[in-house]
Amino acid sequence: MQPKRDAARSSHAQMRPASQPSQLSGISTMTSDFPEFAAHLAALKAIAADIAAPGAADVDANSRFPRETVQALQKAKLLSAPVPRELGGAGYGMRQLAALCSTLAQACGSSAMVLAMHYIQVACIVRHALQSAFFRRYLQDLVRDQYVLASMTSENGTFGETRTSICAVEREDGHFKLDKDATTGSYCEHADGILVTCRRAPDAPGSDQVLVLVRKGDYKLTQTTSWDTLGMRGTCSPGFKLESAGPEEQIIPGSFADSSAQTMVPYSHILWSSLWWGIAADAVARAAEFVRASARKNPGTVPPTATRLAEVSTQLQAMRHNWLALAGEFDELNARPGGMQELLSIGWALKMNNLKINASESAPQSPRR
Repeated sequence: MQPKRDAARSSHAQMRPASQPSQLSGISTMTSDFPEFAAHLAALKAIAADIAAPGAADVDANSRFPRETVQALQKAKLLSAPVPRELGGAGYGMRQLAALCSTLAQACGSSAMVLAMHYIQVACIVRHALQSAFFRRYLQDLVRDQYVLASMTSENGTFGETRTSICAVEREDGHFKLDKDATTGSYCEHADGILVTCRRAPDAPGSDQVLVLVRKGDYKLTQTTSWDTLGMRGTCSPGFKLESAGPEEQIIPGSFADSSAQTMVPYSHILWSSLWWGIAADAVARAAEFVRASARKNPGTVPPTATRLAEVSTQLQAMRHNWLALAGEFDELNARPGGMQELLSIGWALKMNNLKINASESAPQSPRR
């Protein structure tokens, strides 16, 4: 059953003041290895306040892609933040990317989700395809042209299991052909490229998957369904039938099982948790302003809602600590020899699952308290 539009309106999708202070502190600890990060964060804060926030209500109400915000991110060269420095990008780690996503989320949840999902796809290429001359050139092109990358991992008939595919890539004479019936394809119509999961070959089992990059001009999309995404309507996430073809070198080397465990899952859970926190932080900031206004009307008295505000502020702080800690641990793990292999462990998978559950449950609870 589709939720009603007015009932689905979330707090971050309302008009807010032109300038809004960021709720994220401690950024200085993220700049020691990346001195340019402070400038990038300042640019993103300006985009959030001047462009994303004023348009957030319209983006959600009309289910439209936040094009003006994405164009501003492109102009500021923020879409290439995960690309290694030697290829022209900023080379940011998880902590920096999460800080960017959480800051933008305080202005527009849909814009932040698009940015986070784009970063996830770029990371899959950076962390699993740098041995390919084609993908190294592609990342350099992404830095220059600030491509927007989307993904297509869901599929009709798999019942939400992204680690199984029905569709398969077919290879012949150095080229591929790939068709897919996807249950959802967030902002695929607005992307410059899509990473698509599929079986390695027509005779491969469903779990033997690869990632394939299809570039604009390689594919045709036919919308099959609609989805009212409850406050994230700007992600534009209907179902699609994909028809695509291209050079075989656009198939990412290796197994999607590794790409999923080592990159897609941790990047998704940490970046999404950071932006859920950002949405909650915006709602709590509004509540704090309401409490302050009540206090000004009655000097010398403590508003009855002040206790609730203190409680929710503590919960918000704990939520922030969780994703920051996991982001830091992820970066430290990847700096160690063999760190990528540790990401395949059950222990790490449990940490990611716990973070996702905690953040997804805490975010909507915070403004309700």
